[in-house]
Amino acid sequence: MIWFLAVVIIFGIVMLAVMSRFGPRRRQPKLNHEYFEQQWIELLARVKTPEGMVLAIIDGDKLLDQALKKRHFKGKTMGERLVSAQREISDNDAVWYAHKLRNRLVHEPNVRLKKKEAQTALTGFRQGLKDLGAL
Repeated sequence: MIWFLAVVIIFGIVMLAVMSRFGPRRRQPKLNHEYFEQQWIELLARVKTPEGMVLAIIDGDKLLDQALKKRHFKGKTMGERLVSAQREISDNDAVWYAHKLRNRLVHEPNVRLKKKEAQTALTGFRQGLKDLGAL
């Protein structure tokens, strides 16, 4: 009798573990596509000057972080949220490049931003936003 109860309890625990692992997934919240599209268009309008490129990269980083938060990715910092979202993002290296460039621009004085770096970063942010369903 005790063996039977032990087997039933163990079977129940195993079934709960399997169901929680392979059970129905929570639906990801939909993002306001129009909002993110409008913000992206405004961001691109700033790229005409070197100062505008810096601001565009900073704003691109903020926009991506907003999308990560709205999709409920876990983490206290954007870096932690990017790690949580890595399976959703098709080119993690490009997004991380863009985020690290933003950090350099904000935290290191006298950083010279090259046009090619800005283009690469904005491309990374754009792809990340697309992957998250924001664009």
